[in-house]
Amino acid sequence: MSGFTRLSGLDHVPDALKRCVVAIGNFDGFHRGHQHVFAALKARARERGVAAVVLTFEPHPRDVFAPEPVMFRLTEADAKARLAEALGLDGIVVMPFNRQFSQIEAEEFVSRFLIKALDVSRVIVGEDFHFGHHRRGTPDFLRASGIRHGFAVETLDLIDENGGPISSSRVREALRGADLDDANQLLGYHWFVEGEVIPGDKRGRQLGFPTANMAAPKVFDLAQGVYAVRARLGERLLDGVASYGKPMFNNERPPFETWLFEFDEDIYGEHLSVALIGHVRGQLVFSGLDELVAAVNRDADAARAILANARPIGELDRKLGFFG
Repeated sequence: MSGFTRLSGLDHVPDALKRCVVAIGNFDGFHRGHQHVFAALKARARERGVAAVVLTFEPHPRDVFAPEPVMFRLTEADAKARLAEALGLDGIVVMPFNRQFSQIEAEEFVSRFLIKALDVSRVIVGEDFHFGHHRRGTPDFLRASGIRHGFAVETLDLIDENGGPISSSRVREALRGADLDDANQLLGYHWFVEGEVIPGDKRGRQLGFPTANMAAPKVFDLAQGVYAVRARLGERLLDGVASYGKPMFNNERPPFETWLFEFDEDIYGEHLSVALIGHVRGQLVFSGLDELVAAVNRDADAARAILANARPIGELDRKLGFFG
């Protein structure tokens, strides 16, 4: 296969993705447990000479049924697509998920999407996968459907590490607890935050360290504190130090702020991706601005030391463009 295809829904599927091997799931984080599924996906697709495709759902189903967003998302649609392409998959289908979609019965899901739209040759899911109205679509149901409709079904066990399965929940808990090393090891790459650079309160610029600000999602449970980061702006890699949380100022839904070293350009409106390389410290309250400035300079020195010794966790870090 050549090229990478991203689809929103399955109304118009190109011929290149027909007869594909497809992995289905939420896949929030694309962590190493998910990558185990994707490795099997690629191998089975190459054996058949067909496309390897991920089918996922946005927004997260839990957010659809909650009065307001409740999920701390590790990877939303754009990040999933970047990771899928970096992993060498041929395409990703992002299915818009809403209450109406949730009413689709499991059998209709199979006939409408897997058979009619994709004409799948094989389906790969995790052992805990469920789909369709009231989650009636189990792996056993999928296997029986495959026998009736002529496609193979493969279920994969979760990967255990350090006493438990690698899961999105474990990654979230590590990020909430400022255990960035554990989170990144579970992911198999350095977790990244990305978005449009927006105007801030200009306070950092006034203090001598201009920051590139990104709006944090409504649910963003990253531990407030300071991080050594590597940012990607277009084709450029820029080192810096980032802060999340403003305990001395307005700390209600603070932005994610990145001070890029030796950089002072107007990049409002541009897309920035920021990989978290190391945790510098937790968030602190200082007695005044002089003490704050001194702390920021110490943080920058600590971040530079971390970044000088930074190494990719795996090949995925390089493919994402955060390491040369």
